[in-house]
Amino acid sequence: MNAPEVEPALADMMDAVLAETRASRSPRVPARRDPELWRRLDELGLVRLTGDERSGGSGAGWYEAAALQAAAVRHGIRIPLAEHDLLACWLLESAGLAVDGAVRTVCLLDGHGHAAGVPWASGAERVVVVWQVAGEYLVADAAAEHLDITPGTNMIGEPRDAVVADRASLSGVPVPTDRIAQLRLKCALVRSIQVCAAMDEALALSLDHVTSREQFGRPLSRFQAVQHLISDIAAEAALARSATEAALSAAVSSDWSAPHLEFLVAAARSCTGHAATVVVRNTHQVHGAIGTTNEHRLHEFTRAALAWRSEFGSVKYWDDRVTDMALQAGANGLWSLISP
Repeated sequence: MNAPEVEPALADMMDAVLAETRASRSPRVPARRDPELWRRLDELGLVRLTGDERSGGSGAGWYEAAALQAAAVRHGIRIPLAEHDLLACWLLESAGLAVDGAVRTVCLLDGHGHAAGVPWASGAERVVVVWQVAGEYLVADAAAEHLDITPGTNMIGEPRDAVVADRASLSGVPVPTDRIAQLRLKCALVRSIQVCAAMDEALALSLDHVTSREQFGRPLSRFQAVQHLISDIAAEAALARSATEAALSAAVSSDWSAPHLEFLVAAARSCTGHAATVVVRNTHQVHGAIGTTNEHRLHEFTRAALAWRSEFGSVKYWDDRVTDMALQAGANGLWSLISP
């Protein structure tokens, strides 16, 4: 998702660095943080791309971050850039807490001090922990060794860990409830951006496949059934991208305070979730058996799209949120949700 606001030189640099990393490693490398790559990205100012320049960040925005996320997806680089920069470090800065060079992720504890499926907790040096006491949210920057972390993975091998914290031992700073609401929306939109990038790559692979492969003496792209599959892939990917870009634009222009931002994010997540079903099914039909092999890159994007669409809220959860907000708005208020 290279928005017009992103400088071409910056987008090209991000793409080149991640492409070089992809070329230098085995495609079967596990999804674990690469310290050397992290150090290089840090030197280039990409690890804290959106961080405040006064605390060592690069001062960029979410459009640049979206371009970086898309480049990482495109080249199969799976490291906690979004979790570190857009979520954990942002929350610390907004709470007035210091941010150092430690690698971070973020988790929201339940009433028992537990959190499930925490991204990259087992590979982080610190975890920004959020919990609620008497209706008030608190945030603490906890060292990973002070938490009970049980490693786990999602379906593409990225760390999704169980975290247990002794809340009584944590020294938390109060944060407004709307800050945590923003955190939830940011988490959700990050995954929508990643799913869209994965679907775009699956579409690109499919277009290349049908134009380069022949059957019965003519390219696959000349068969009407294949054309229908491709058009459905392109339409669904475009719809998801449009909904995601609309939510991102509203978030950035309003500093994440637009009155109907939750509806736009929910719509984006609903669209990307349903689009992933069509894109995954059709791209594998187009590729046939070759698309299921380890050697082919298609599964790298289709499995990722399916994994990410279920994180920070399932497809059903976001479908329900869209429905509930639309019903609450009523016939007279629905248009203002769609076009605030």
